[in-house]
Amino acid sequence: MKRFCFLLIAFALQNCAVHAPQKINEQTFTNPLLARGADPWSIYKDGFYYYTHTVSDSLVIYKTKNLADLKSAQRKTIFVPPENTPRSKELWAPEIHFINGKWYTYFAADNGQNKNHRLYVLENASADPMVGDWMFKGKVGDASDKWAIDGSVFEHKKQLYMIWSGWEGDENGEQDIYIAKMKNPWTIDGNRVRLSSPIYEWERHGDLHDANNPPHVYVNEGPQILMHNDDVFLIYSASGCWTDNYSLGMLSTSTNNNLMDSAQWKRHAEPVFKEYVANSVYAPGHNSFFKSPDGKEDWILYHANSAPGQGCGRFRTPRAQKFTWNADGTPNFGKPVKAGEPLPIPSEK
Repeated sequence: MKRFCFLLIAFALQNCAVHAPQKINEQTFTNPLLARGADPWSIYKDGFYYYTHTVSDSLVIYKTKNLADLKSAQRKTIFVPPENTPRSKELWAPEIHFINGKWYTYFAADNGQNKNHRLYVLENASADPMVGDWMFKGKVGDASDKWAIDGSVFEHKKQLYMIWSGWEGDENGEQDIYIAKMKNPWTIDGNRVRLSSPIYEWERHGDLHDANNPPHVYVNEGPQILMHNDDVFLIYSASGCWTDNYSLGMLSTSTNNNLMDSAQWKRHAEPVFKEYVANSVYAPGHNSFFKSPDGKEDWILYHANSAPGQGCGRFRTPRAQKFTWNADGTPNFGKPVKAGEPLPIPSEK
């Protein structure tokens, strides 16, 4: 009996040791947040983060209290496109937004031919985007109806805007950043305005060596808005995602300026976030931003590769790190953090 009790106690202690909370793990996390996932995006509402990234054949969203715990988050597929439609293939860079009491998911898609990529939107009137029906609302585009990907929306002084990456004409070769006003969450109002083109050397890495494409594709894509005090920053990805030189650039203007006037945006001549070989982080880009649950910290969410030459495929993983602000009011993203390095979780309420 004594031996049995001793074994029982030993088993209980061992079991407690295995399942006891590891406080250090509760207070820290490591990148990457998931084993794979390009073009990460999140939004915080009513105590939860809703996250999504490119899956290509469908749209999937995650729900979690803290993005550091994304691996165990609730997950749901909200849209599988019908076959043989203009939006049935290559669903890229989805974003989920809450506008005027409803949820909207924006994404780019085509019919299997990249030249036909356009932007589309879904709508859900439920309080929680993980429930209810996601209804296909339609294509979102200006009158030019040119190639478009990486759509993002934001509100400024009660006006809704869309920004995206697009072609000036009908052939591949250069991706520029455009902005347009919106009449409502699914309708562009007026003409698009080009804000940025890849003009610097660090934005122009991208030999495709593909007989079906131009020898060079110069890229500005993945635009994101970041507001701080009286400044509006547009952070974008530059150079081909298939290169290790993929990095983040920045435009800025004042909140008092006309956002539709490209002359009122200042172009920053150097990348603000780029590969860091010492930490084995390559091609960091296509970012978004989020606040910590207590609203006190600013975080950048981005994807990157852990080895050179991994390109735009399945090796890209979502990562997060806190950033600060310089004395002149510009964001300081620092250097990409090494995978596996413990980081404090976003500060909680």
